[in-house]
Amino acid sequence: MPKVALYNMQGQQVGEVELSDSVFGVEVKPEVMHQVVLNYLANQRVGTASTKTRAEVRGGGRKPWRQKGTGRARHGSIRSPLWRKGGIVFGPKPRSYKYTLPKKLKRLALKSALSAKVRDNEIIVLDRLTMEAPKTKEMVKVLSNLKADTKSLIVLDASDVNVVKSARNIPGVTTTTVNTLNVYDILNHDKLIMTMDAVKRVEEVYAG
Repeated sequence: MPKVALYNMQGQQVGEVELSDSVFGVEVKPEVMHQVVLNYLANQRVGTASTKTRAEVRGGGRKPWRQKGTGRARHGSIRSPLWRKGGIVFGPKPRSYKYTLPKKLKRLALKSALSAKVRDNEIIVLDRLTMEAPKTKEMVKVLSNLKADTKSLIVLDASDVNVVKSARNIPGVTTTTVNTLNVYDILNHDKLIMTMDAVKRVEEVYAG
């Protein structure tokens, strides 16, 4: 079982934690994580891009000039795609980019991402993380104590309003819960900070 240090909010090591092999010690599979990240980004797309075809562009109700005798090329409408301000051929239309992946694949990708953080020593486990009131200054101090004042993802067992509000104005810092944890967020941050309760919850949900 992989072992990592257990820290308090003052940045002091207060023990060690044995992490589950089936969640934090699996073989890292970059190709699986890549598939899941692409899926996540595709599902975030709103798909509202839209262009007008020649049938939707205003104007062009009559033939611009007679068919023969002018010396010019024949045209039937000034809203042809050949013309300036004409319709667009095969342009984007509103659509959904969403698609689904097998649940087992997504679970494996999440385990791979967590295991990669353990392998690269980019995971920090806290005995607890609480704030008496929303204080950005206090959260900055905690992150500084943990040497995690770069891009950091804070994972909580359950949403804590004071912690979320304390961290939301710090550039590069994101808070999430075990229920909304995803591969993209894990890989997109330099440090993964998890409370002990969050670690236990992840092991309960994703073990096996």
